[in-house]
Amino acid sequence: MTDGTILIDKPAEMTSFGVVARVRRVLSQAAGKKMKVGHTGTLDPFATGLMILVIGKECKNAGSYSKLDKVYEATFHLGQISTTGDPEGDLTDISTMQPTAQQVEDVLAQFRGEILQRPPIFSAIKIDGKRAYKLARDGQEVEIPEREVTIHSLELINYSYPELKVRTHVSSGTYIRSLCVDIGKALETGAYCTQLRRTKISEYDIADAKLLADLGIDS
Repeated sequence: MTDGTILIDKPAEMTSFGVVARVRRVLSQAAGKKMKVGHTGTLDPFATGLMILVIGKECKNAGSYSKLDKVYEATFHLGQISTTGDPEGDLTDISTMQPTAQQVEDVLAQFRGEILQRPPIFSAIKIDGKRAYKLARDGQEVEIPEREVTIHSLELINYSYPELKVRTHVSSGTYIRSLCVDIGKALETGAYCTQLRRTKISEYDIADAKLLADLGIDS
């Protein structure tokens, strides 16, 4: 393949840039020349699931893919918060209160539709030309303004305290870690995201994605 897209099922504990670099290396070796490969939106290192990689001339259209709606399945851990909103951060106990299933459903309902969301400071958003997560790691104060996103659907898959699993269809620019933190605040328990998997990007489905192993890549 010299131009087009390839769907990849990203493994956990690998950065999105790491996925791109590995796929670029394999395609370049196969083509006998350096191939241009890019991503259309990152996934956090702890997250898994669908990435659309653009190859060759299709790289110029990367922005159009990044604007597409996405579907995620996520597991939230109640009772604690994380400095990063995920398992990689420092954890703090917040509450031992166990919300009822009805209380959980009532809170989830508050987050459906158009909402204001503040992206996490540990994110790839650029502030004055620098990545927010790099500023945060350097101990600098990071302030990211709220923005409007759309939660098209937010479905409870399973709830067994302290684990809460949801499936959500969201607009581009939505951060599931932020959604988790906000739900934890609304429940008054605190929460952080322990598992995150992207299963769809518009009509592109994880069922059609390749594992890195399918390309001869050791993850």
